[in-house]
Amino acid sequence: MKTLFYGYGNPGRRDDGLGVAFVEELEKYVREKQIAGIDFDSNYQLNIEDADTISRYDRVFFCDATTEDITDFCITEVSPSEARVEFTMHAVSPAFVLDLCRKIYNKSPDTYLVHLKGYEWEFREGVGTKGKKSLEKALSFFKKHLPFLNREEIPDLPETHCVT
Repeated sequence: MKTLFYGYGNPGRRDDGLGVAFVEELEKYVREKQIAGIDFDSNYQLNIEDADTISRYDRVFFCDATTEDITDFCITEVSPSEARVEFTMHAVSPAFVLDLCRKIYNKSPDTYLVHLKGYEWEFREGVGTKGKKSLEKALSFFKKHLPFLNREEIPDLPETHCVT
């Protein structure tokens, strides 16, 4: 199983950079622990070219900041959709990227969205204090569950920590 963590958002807008910060920190941990089969990528927003990127993986976790009424973070399964924008400020949604991947490459990796609760959105570098709490909780969860990522089945992962 090959897994990709793909963070997106603007690190110059405080908590909007949570997805990118999450991927950067998790990558440090994975490299330090020498865990194989997990790759990382990030960008300001998703693009149609990302369909090619995810086509090379069995499992994908898109990671983004959210204003949703959740506690710290939430993981939801992504289903393919032709809608370009779905409740996001970004130009292309994870569901649209997955749909393109399915249509162009005939591949449909297991895909999830990690929603990271953000609180501060002004133009300033660095995640805010409350956003850091969300980041730390999500990192702790994934560090604990990384051994399960190379298995075919991930027990109860999509529902884990989803509090609305």
